[in-house]
Amino acid sequence: MPRIHLGDWVDSGVNWLVDHLSWLFDAIKTVMEGMYNGIDAVLGAPAPLLMAGILAVIAWWLRGLLAGVLAFAGFALVDSLALWDRAMSTLALVLVATVIALVISLPLGIWAARSKAVSAAVRPLLDLLQTMPSMVLLIPAMLFFGLGTAAGVVATLIFALAPGVRMTELGIRQVDAELVEAAEAFGTSPRDILWRVQLPLALPTIMAGVNQVIMLGLSMVVIAGMVGTGGLGGAVNEAIGQLDIGYGFEAGVGIVVLAIYLDRITGALGTQLSPLGRRAAAKAPTRAWTYRPRPAVAVIGVVVLALVAGGMGIFGSSDGTSEASGTNVGKGKEIKIGYIPWDEGVASTFLWKEILEERGFKVTTTQYAAGPLYTGLATGQIDFETDSWLPTTHAEYWKKYGKQLDDLGSWFGPTSLELTVPSYVKDVNSLADLQTHASEFGGKIVGIEPSAGEMGLLKSKVLKAYGLDGTYQVIDGSTPAMLAELQRAYAKKEPVVVTLWSPHWAYSDYDLKKLKDPKGAWGKGDGVHTVARKGFAGDNPQVGKWLKSFSMTEQQLTDLESQIQKAGKGKEQDAVRGWLRKHPGLVDKLAPVAKADAQSQAAG
Repeated sequence: MPRIHLGDWVDSGVNWLVDHLSWLFDAIKTVMEGMYNGIDAVLGAPAPLLMAGILAVIAWWLRGLLAGVLAFAGFALVDSLALWDRAMSTLALVLVATVIALVISLPLGIWAARSKAVSAAVRPLLDLLQTMPSMVLLIPAMLFFGLGTAAGVVATLIFALAPGVRMTELGIRQVDAELVEAAEAFGTSPRDILWRVQLPLALPTIMAGVNQVIMLGLSMVVIAGMVGTGGLGGAVNEAIGQLDIGYGFEAGVGIVVLAIYLDRITGALGTQLSPLGRRAAAKAPTRAWTYRPRPAVAVIGVVVLALVAGGMGIFGSSDGTSEASGTNVGKGKEIKIGYIPWDEGVASTFLWKEILEERGFKVTTTQYAAGPLYTGLATGQIDFETDSWLPTTHAEYWKKYGKQLDDLGSWFGPTSLELTVPSYVKDVNSLADLQTHASEFGGKIVGIEPSAGEMGLLKSKVLKAYGLDGTYQVIDGSTPAMLAELQRAYAKKEPVVVTLWSPHWAYSDYDLKKLKDPKGAWGKGDGVHTVARKGFAGDNPQVGKWLKSFSMTEQQLTDLESQIQKAGKGKEQDAVRGWLRKHPGLVDKLAPVAKADAQSQAAG
């Protein structure tokens, strides 16, 4: 059967949309980011425990005293885990996605309920949305809206859209036909039948759909974190990238707290809005733990808490631009650095974060996979990154995005890519030896991120060069997962073959053998380059000059990597500061300003 190039048609369609409708996508992006920023600002304005109190009062009003107490305890736990800001960002993203999804799904569900033709036309599309892998939705969202909030909102609302349409249609169709006929017999207009008969009676089912929209939105935020939405999804993505089980569990607990709160609140809201629900609630016996205040009392409670927050001066951010510990060259100008969770990338990124902050810049760092990272650079949403392996390893990305990027030069090299085995593995010294020892390794090569250039080279070139493509299976994963497998096998003295590169701290912590490459399949060693968005060096000439002159020795790099590894997740910058204290004068060498200031003063 001839090959159907469906993917090529989709690519062409997406490229046409990007080329001809970018103005529309920019407008939609502006609206979404405006909504998100507004909600995020409101949620993040009060102190965490005051905001937790406000959310608890809402739970108390809708579900009872016990629900209010548990809500406060849950959000207090999130605050104690130092995840409050991320949780509020996630809540803001879910609320924006939910609102937009409901604006689309409710009218569409009503239309489908009143027209069999519309219902038949919409059903296949809803089936597609519900069965399409959620990660696939990120690709067009990222291309249309770039990295960040807008792409996450779009992917989330598309993923969560179907239940809203289906449950709205189902709720209206389930309304007793005799009631509708009676309303028609009394001369009620179709519009009044919808608003006064069908929607009130369908409300419990519709609210169940709203609940499902919110739950699916929350399930999507982790995947959306891959494109830089931040929040708890970003925290989980970081934990996965660095195999940090504890941090991932904490972020997961934060998502669970949000999910339970929103689930219970939307369920209670459906009961309050439904006439049948209100009647049932009125007949239910009142107990201390189910006591609910009157709406006026709840509103007063929220207002009092808000006034307390305002009186304590904790609304808004009072943080001005702090004076830099060094010469304030940046004067608070924001610089965005992206990085891949590879050791040399993490080390160099947080080194430059510390240096630039000491020079008065405001620096934000965000972790990405390689593909989104290059996309963000090409679209100008990321200013620079320090871990491009050129000209070989990242050749595919450079070929695709090179015209939209500036190469600020190599700061380390030459590097090398290799397959590596522990030294206790005998008779395996080169790639050619692997073919006859496949059973010893279980026919598996433990890889890293599938988007890594090394993985592309391994699968497309190295395995074929040595006749291993039918003998070995490359296990896609992540760098931390590969290192964890290496550590596990090394402790048990089991054979294992992993993808590694030089320099890497693993060579100092373990006794390993780099498998020789007599055919040169890996190619020549790369340089580790700093790559920036087009025009970054022109917009920031002094920073551009520093980055172009940047270099590190292997001893410096591996020592810094080791310090960061020992410090642990979340303490990268503390490790950098400790390392810099052991290297006095290095900041002035990497980011010199004193001479320029002296010359300018002399000229004045």
